Amino acid sequence: MKTKLKGRYVIGYDGCDHVILENAEIVYEKDTILYVGKNYPEEVDEVMDAGNAIISPGFIDLNALGDIDHDILHFEAGSNRQKNLLWSENHIQSGHPELMTEEEESFKSLYAYSQLILHGVTTAMPITSVFYKSWAETYEELAAAAKHAAELGLRIYLGPSFQSGMRVVEPNGNIKLHWDEKAGEAGLRKAVEFVEKFDGAHGGMVRGMLAPERIESQTAEQLKQIKYYSGKLDVPIKLHAAQGSFEFNTIWEAYRVTPIRYLYDLGFLGPRTGIPHAHFVSGYSGAKYGQGDDLALLRETNTTVIHCPLIIGRHGEALESFAKYKRAGINIALGTDTFPPDMFQNVRTGSMLSRMVEREAEGSAFADFFRSATLDAAAFLGRNDLGRIAAGAKADIIAIDLDSYHMGVIDDPIRTMFVSGSGRDVKLSIINGKVVMKDQKIPNLDLMEIKYKGQKYFDKMRRGYMERDYQKLPEKELFKPSFKVVESISDTEVKTIYENK
Repeated sequence: MKTKLKGRYVIGYDGCDHVILENAEIVYEKDTILYVGKNYPEEVDEVMDAGNAIISPGFIDLNALGDIDHDILHFEAGSNRQKNLLWSENHIQSGHPELMTEEEESFKSLYAYSQLILHGVTTAMPITSVFYKSWAETYEELAAAAKHAAELGLRIYLGPSFQSGMRVVEPNGNIKLHWDEKAGEAGLRKAVEFVEKFDGAHGGMVRGMLAPERIESQTAEQLKQIKYYSGKLDVPIKLHAAQGSFEFNTIWEAYRVTPIRYLYDLGFLGPRTGIPHAHFVSGYSGAKYGQGDDLALLRETNTTVIHCPLIIGRHGEALESFAKYKRAGINIALGTDTFPPDMFQNVRTGSMLSRMVEREAEGSAFADFFRSATLDAAAFLGRNDLGRIAAGAKADIIAIDLDSYHMGVIDDPIRTMFVSGSGRDVKLSIINGKVVMKDQKIPNLDLMEIKYKGQKYFDKMRRGYMERDYQKLPEKELFKPSFKVVESISDTEVKTIYENK
């Protein structure tokens, strides 16, 4: 069955880069795009008119939020409270039990993936937190995640996380790593087992990946094993590294090199390795040590940096800079990482942060970030059939509405949608030739019911922090409200205020 989709703007691909066509159309059959242009000469079976909209390749989110985000509890906590949000040593000694039930852990991916689709993500490589886990992700919850992705129609790269170490806080407030290497080895075995079973499942919509937790929680031997299995299984690796001072200083104190140099020396970097964040590199303003050229190592090995501007910006940090990394020849993809999983916010934030460092727009334009969320992400995945609207590519297409009043005036379509738009303006999502979302509705999904369950999940996750806190602070002290919370306001007090003016 051939379907024609037409609209005010189509972001096509000319073999080298994205191009803009006005009043154009796309024709696709099954999962593949057949035609991009203005006058398809043959009959089609169905015509969809997106109207005053931008028809764009769907976003590829390589650090997509795969659970219910905890960062709203972290990013405004002061430096004196951050350690209270980590695991206490007592929590480790008490056996660090699983907080959520198997059913709850199965549910979280349904919540997260439906959010991704609503925000225009068509290919995702998710991440979840281990803060509320017994240790790391389980095979079973990832099997449930694969099922949810397939039912929703989301293209996805999956693999359970694993780690040999965990940051814990001692009773005196000192932060250290607690090691359990056998747990890490068992986790890697389960991850390999998962990839062997699920890579290519559901008609190829589910693909495998290796997802070790952050660099400081892996042993050197484990990292070598991960690299070996990546080659053997032919799947990408995603490892969080060069993302913070604790990690940077831990690697420096142990090996006297930066985290990027450490991975380079292990032979871990390469074209199948993606590094979320990677802003704590030699020469970074927050790095106290390191005299080498980490960017040259990333370029030499063709390693991809997965940039997540919104979350690192919320924590007061930035890539220094996106434009500089691109000039150095480094492939950069984007990830949303936090809630909302909104690529529009990430592009806006990333562009602003890069311009602040560069004092120059060139290299930090919205179009540069749009490439990262499409073509450059597809390059990391080794998929020249994704991230573009071209004959022969997969029919992964979104339409962004331009009719809403908040969009303001319309000029260049890329600038217009990233100046004023958000994920809520995505009104149509087609993945692998199937309509998976229309008018912000997902077929057969009760979003209000999922929202209710998601809130219950979050409330339980929030209570878990109080159980793990090394100081057992009361709730109002651990999670300080933005303003004083009161039961009522006395009329007398208000009158007194106005009378004293």
